[in-house]
Parts: sequence; structure tokens; C-alpha cells
Amino acid sequence: MGKKRHTVEEVITKLREADVLQSKGQTVPEICRQLGISDQTYYNWRKEYGGLKIDQAKRFKQLEQENSRLKKLVADLSMDNAILKEAARGNW
Repeated sequence: MGKKRHTVEEVITKLREADVLQSKGQTVPEICRQLGISDQTYYNWRKEYGGLKIDQAKRFKQLEQENSRLKKLVADLSMDNAILKEAARGNW
């Protein structure tokens, strides 16, 4: 069985559903079976998205992507800087 990627909206909706089911007295394994996810997925989602609203979670994901892009840029610039320093040192 292949992995299914859930959107942020789906994750938040399923977590809210899980909260409702848990308040009705169901256990986490029962809830996960109903939602079609594993226990570990539930706990990972709860750790990452617990308490967030859909718009907050979307913004969170956008910021993570931007942060990743900026880290790559810094790494590239640091590499370029190191190469230029090495080249300048050899000329003197």
C-alpha cells in the first residue's frame, strides 16, 4: 500500500474529528482505524499541527518552505565566499 499525502486542511480536519471522537470516549487506536491513519501518524500530526487552525497551519508550512529555501541560499553563498577566499589567497 502506497503512502497518501494529506493536505494541511485534511490533517487539521482529521485532528478535530479525532478530538470529537476522543471526547466521546474512544481510544486512540479506534480513532486511527476510523480515520484511516496509523497511530504514529496521528501522534506526529498532533505534535506538528495540534491546536492550529487551517490558516495558521498553511502559513506555518509556507514559512517552513521559505526557511528551507533561504538555508540553501546561505549555503550556496557561503560556498561561493569560501571559493573566492581560497582563490584570493593563492594570488598573493
